[in-house]
Amino acid sequence: MQHTATEPEGEELSLAERAYRALRDRLVMLEIRPGAPINEDQLAQSLGVGRTPVREALKRLQYERLITTFPRRGTFATEVNITDLAHISEVRQELEPLAAAQAARRATAVDRAALTALRRELESADSGRQDAAELMRLDLQVHRAIYAATHNPYLEDTLVRHDNLATRIWCLFVERMADMAGHIEEHGPLIQAIVAGDPDKAAHLSRSHVEGFERAIREAI
Repeated sequence: MQHTATEPEGEELSLAERAYRALRDRLVMLEIRPGAPINEDQLAQSLGVGRTPVREALKRLQYERLITTFPRRGTFATEVNITDLAHISEVRQELEPLAAAQAARRATAVDRAALTALRRELESADSGRQDAAELMRLDLQVHRAIYAATHNPYLEDTLVRHDNLATRIWCLFVERMADMAGHIEEHGPLIQAIVAGDPDKAAHLSRSHVEGFERAIREAI
């Protein structure tokens, strides 16, 4: 399972939480393709858990718009609809700068250490050794670490959901993206501003990053 920067070290996760996190990231990274049928038995077997944890995970994923259930037809991975980009960006353009500013104000020593470690990973990402999927996982980790550093669980939950949906759109068009590594590298100065405790600069860089993401997607369509 792909661990994220927001997962507490050494914490024993429930089976349902483990199933949720594993399925969430498969859906976000399009490892489960948009429109693909969701088979509870197959998922339970692949995750090594029973059907009950999988069902609990699927309830959460439906609420987060990552899966859709149709009466008499079954459950499917949600289609990626480019028309959703404007709606998702509208939310992120307001809340991402808020999260960056609050992270700059509230980040603990542990948060700053986690962000600094991610910044070091970013600095090696431009070496060309990492493929697109690895870069996008790194992008998810950075965003989730920033949201966790806000110490506002409501803001964190909202932004994780919207970043997940934005990442699905990104995954769909990644082959057409001109400068994906450059987009990822923008996180370096943002992390530096948060670690330095500069909320104004962090907010400004965050807004520019979200606007640049939407622009890059539209150019790739």
